[in-house]
Amino acid sequence: MRYDTIPPPPHLAHLIRFFWIMEGAGAYTHHNMADACAELLFHYRGQFDEITASGRLSKSFTAGLHGVTHVLRQYTIEEGFGIFGVYFYPHAIPLLFDMSAAELTNETAELRYLLKQEGSILEEKIMLAKNNEERCRIICDFTAQRLAARYTIELPVFSAIRDIIRYRPQVPIATLSGQYYLSERQFERQFKQYAGLSPRLFSRIVRFQAAASFYKREVSSLAGIALECGYYDQSHFINDFKTFSGLHPREFFSGRSPATAWRDEDLA
Repeated sequence: MRYDTIPPPPHLAHLIRFFWIMEGAGAYTHHNMADACAELLFHYRGQFDEITASGRLSKSFTAGLHGVTHVLRQYTIEEGFGIFGVYFYPHAIPLLFDMSAAELTNETAELRYLLKQEGSILEEKIMLAKNNEERCRIICDFTAQRLAARYTIELPVFSAIRDIIRYRPQVPIATLSGQYYLSERQFERQFKQYAGLSPRLFSRIVRFQAAASFYKREVSSLAGIALECGYYDQSHFINDFKTFSGLHPREFFSGRSPATAWRDEDLA
């Protein structure tokens, strides 16, 4: 299996965190964990099935949007596959798809449903692209055109979302709202609209993701990761990690869980 990432151009880095590509030559089951960002996904080779809570298989889309989530999911395929993903900051959803981020929280939506004919055209372009560099250009053009067609301003809450992801998942909400010149009530309302989650839950997921990023890095202990990521204690860290990944952190960091298979691939 191969997993690579491609950075966005600077003029779109406020909305796109990165592009990613995952390709495999055989059967694979992906364990989807909690995520504070949204993803636009194109399955340009093969089509996954979602494993439902009852254990049944439900056909997934070939192109669609996955909102921010704290719900665990599993997807499986019995053949080779190729996926092109666009990893968006969550406020890209209302800016590009004309819907509140909260409408898509814990949900997926087929691109043709969201954008009608424009979605079908975009999907076709991605599927027919010669390589992933061309796919990146197509998405960049799409993003720039959607932004140009709408009057948008950079709201303070957008910076708050990016700052929590990049630097400060443990800063108190009252402190954040004051830093962005909003009342706590205004901040909570706008944050839910543009991030899809309450600031507190969003911060918890970001902190979990920061802890998960220590995979394959030199760490002395689980207690060391907990301290580095701002958890009150190791017990708090373990409880949150199990909630958002479905795994005890000891199992996750062992390198022996199927849920971490894609993380063992070298990143570009």
